[in-house]
Amino acid sequence: MSLKRKFIRFVLPSMASMLVFNLYTMVDGIFIANYAGETALAAVNLAMPFINFMFAFSLLLSIGASTLISIHRGAGREERANQLFTMNTVVLSTLALLISVSCVILAEPLALFLGAGSDTLQYVTEYLRIIGGFGFFFIVSYSFEVLIKADGFPQLSTFGVLLGAFTNVVLDALFVFGFHWGLAGAAWATGISQLLTFLVFFSHFLFSRKTHFHFTRFSLDLSQYKRIVPIGIADCITELSAGVIVFAFNHQILSIIGTSGVVSYTVMTYVYNLVLMAFVGIAQGCQPLVSYAVGQGDSATIKQVYRYGLVAAALTSALCFGGCVILTPQIVAIFIKPQEAALFASTVASFRIYAICFLIMGYNVLTSGFFVALAKPKAALTLSLARGIVVILVCLLILSSALGAMGIWLTPTVSEGLCLIISLILMRSTRPFAAA
Repeated sequence: MSLKRKFIRFVLPSMASMLVFNLYTMVDGIFIANYAGETALAAVNLAMPFINFMFAFSLLLSIGASTLISIHRGAGREERANQLFTMNTVVLSTLALLISVSCVILAEPLALFLGAGSDTLQYVTEYLRIIGGFGFFFIVSYSFEVLIKADGFPQLSTFGVLLGAFTNVVLDALFVFGFHWGLAGAAWATGISQLLTFLVFFSHFLFSRKTHFHFTRFSLDLSQYKRIVPIGIADCITELSAGVIVFAFNHQILSIIGTSGVVSYTVMTYVYNLVLMAFVGIAQGCQPLVSYAVGQGDSATIKQVYRYGLVAAALTSALCFGGCVILTPQIVAIFIKPQEAALFASTVASFRIYAICFLIMGYNVLTSGFFVALAKPKAALTLSLARGIVVILVCLLILSSALGAMGIWLTPTVSEGLCLIISLILMRSTRPFAAA
């Protein structure tokens, strides 16, 4: 099979699964906006950083483990790969269970921390308590989705996620619209869907004869995480950045615009996360190919995969930006009724400004993921920290203070532009192709 066909075989299913994975929360938002009202929709937005945290925590351990497992396999060290796979699954599952239980017990304090006020506290607490109860399946199924792609079965990862998404849509319609359970119904639908996805992925590793990863005896060697965590932290921050951004933007918007601004931003957040997941899907689809080539010392393949990734990111950027600008009214109408004239018009205008960042962000996400696949955690961490936390928060504070609401909506574009400069500097200074 040619390298281009391998690239397509890995990247397209990876993009599809990442996009569909993120649709869980978006489908909730659509049903909630239409059947529970704007206050409930704002509540979901306030709870979203916790969902991002669960996915980010999963990536922290699964991306690093996946990278090292692929390198071991490329070098012919199958037994070491299986031991690392088993150990990481056990460690991640234990920590996921602790996070899940903690969220159920501490749902109200967590809701207050996320910014819930008197009008949204009950909604946010209820949503977090149900979602937290399924937190174990959120975290572990996301890890398995990454590992299945590294195992060479990207189509299976897509199938599992699509099955979960379809289940989520059906249960949302049943619980929210049919049973009138409101926000709680949406949370139950999402949680049950994650449980089903977990069962599909776990069955693959437990029963499939085609898998290259097998559960085996292992000795607990936590020193392995000195390599796993630094490799995974860049992708972790990329995922976590969505939650950090939502958290910071919510507080700035409430102080400058008010609750109506949070509703507008909720719509932008759903679309932003979809676009981000498309780029993360490209980066994660490249990862097994690059890491395997690293194990074989094949620098030519690494360079070619990166070129293919750049083309995919450029095409995706143009498609996402063009679609969002042309179809802005139609996208906004999914969440906000056109009869709400003032809110609808302001959201459309703000969204078109916000969407400019889609033209830039793909290169930054791809480059960060590329450094991860090469096991260059310092470069990946530098870019992810700049893009996900430091630069965007500084831009948000400066621009919102100087330009008010306009500064808030311009912040992502200015931040991504500055991070693009950092990406180019890191590519030049680390010389990744020569190092590989």
